[in-house]
Amino acid sequence: MSPAPGRPRPPRRRDRHGRGLRGPLAPSHVPIAKSRSERFDDLVLDAVDRLKPRWSSQLAAVEFAIEEVPPLSELGDGPGFLSGEPIPFGRSEPAVGKRPAVVIVYRRPLEARARDRDQLGALVHDTVVEQIAGLLGLSPESVDPGYEEDT
Repeated sequence: MSPAPGRPRPPRRRDRHGRGLRGPLAPSHVPIAKSRSERFDDLVLDAVDRLKPRWSSQLAAVEFAIEEVPPLSELGDGPGFLSGEPIPFGRSEPAVGKRPAVVIVYRRPLEARARDRDQLGALVHDTVVEQIAGLLGLSPESVDPGYEEDT
């Protein structure tokens, strides 16, 4: 039964099928409750935490960000785009004026490249190491002795 024209509809007292309100499928403290992007954020934070004991003073002035995909300006276009230029996994921007240095990691290209969660973690770590090495003007092997070129 619908309300008379001009009268507001009364609030619903229960859901349509009488089952009550549904809650979350998993408690918030278990890993399955996290979204894919939240799990990726954790991988980036873990990679940074692994480097902090050795590089804490240099990393204190660096901000870390995650973007879904690289901007079109980094991808290029035309025939060169299809000729084998790899899609970047991240980029770094040095500090300018009062703006701190930034390391940006691209989630989608890394997830597309990884076969499983372990390989994704290794790719994220190598990407963070490469970007920090670029900011510091060092080789990735000197930033993290466990860095491996062929992940």
